[in-house]
Amino acid sequence: MLGRFRAGDEEAVKAVYNRFSGAVYALSLSILRDPGRAADATQQTFVKAWRSASSFDPTREFAPWIYSIARRTAIDIYRKERRRIPSDKVDAISEGTSMERVWEVFQVRAAVDMLSDEERQVVAMSHFEGLTHAEIAERLDIPLGTVKSRSHRAHRNLVELLGHLDMESE
Repeated sequence: MLGRFRAGDEEAVKAVYNRFSGAVYALSLSILRDPGRAADATQQTFVKAWRSASSFDPTREFAPWIYSIARRTAIDIYRKERRRIPSDKVDAISEGTSMERVWEVFQVRAAVDMLSDEERQVVAMSHFEGLTHAEIAERLDIPLGTVKSRSHRAHRNLVELLGHLDMESE
């Protein structure tokens, strides 16, 4: 598949995107700390990778190559934003984001993606948008109890799906 990717084959590019986009997004999010900008960085990363696919050395690992493009892309976006935002409003960035941290973020993202649509929606609104259960109920036009039960189920499922991360840190 990577040979076809190097040749610019559209189906191979899609397959590579499907395989690596979650980790690229997680890396971008760890640097940018904004889901929208991280999504933009993910798209830009794959466009850059596709444009320079012929320069990929097939004797090397693909993941570090795409992650280095993602990291540089996210840092470039961060720096552009920093120039437009007064310096007292900018959060500090750690250019040394560990691959361990990126892996954990990727695992969480993958676990959230495994939730049912209803559970994933409640988790996203709660954690990414910072909404309360009452605000989620209002926005979705469903009873508050339904939101609470979906949230409880989702978090219980996430604990099961991510239990291995706690054991890895021991």
